[in-house]
Amino acid sequence: MEVQETRVQTDRVLTIPNLLSMARLVGVPVFLWLILWPKFDGPNNDGWALLILLLSGISDYLDGKLARRWGQISRVGQILDPLADRLYVLSTLLGLTWREILPWWLTAILLARELFIASLLPILNRHGYGPLQVSFLGKAATFNLMYAFPLLLLGQGDGWIHRTAEAVSWAFIWWGTVLYWWAGILYAVQARRIVKAEAAAVR
Repeated sequence: MEVQETRVQTDRVLTIPNLLSMARLVGVPVFLWLILWPKFDGPNNDGWALLILLLSGISDYLDGKLARRWGQISRVGQILDPLADRLYVLSTLLGLTWREILPWWLTAILLARELFIASLLPILNRHGYGPLQVSFLGKAATFNLMYAFPLLLLGQGDGWIHRTAEAVSWAFIWWGTVLYWWAGILYAVQARRIVKAEAAAVR
């Protein structure tokens, strides 16, 4: 398992990893437009939407890899990378649920996790902390979901390729959902330890 370096190594903003994260952010509204257009009687652009999802998954891997290898881990990158992850997950959930490709109850389970994490942020802010670093488990969960969603989109058809893609996508979805919540619970445990340690230090 690769050791995840999280220490800030540069103050530069315009680095290759940060530019990749920015490109992923730009792709979010484009993806949403492509995936939702058929609901408004527009042409089906699932192929282009699928391509954007695939590119976002590749760039998500590359930005962290390159940042560590080239010593370009920055505070901006530590904000942009998880922001892009969450926006892609949320936009994909919205698009696929609206298209009735993803069941609403699964969307509710994943959105509940986001609300759970969001509820911890005011507590951390009151104690002078910003959002905690994304864990390896959290990144693994996101990878599973980001690979699952393109496969689920590809699975919309009657051929054997579509049926295989759909079956594999659901395996990734269930594993990713479990890891997503597991990472969220560990995030809460970490936040609790920080708050308790600070309270103990004040006494």
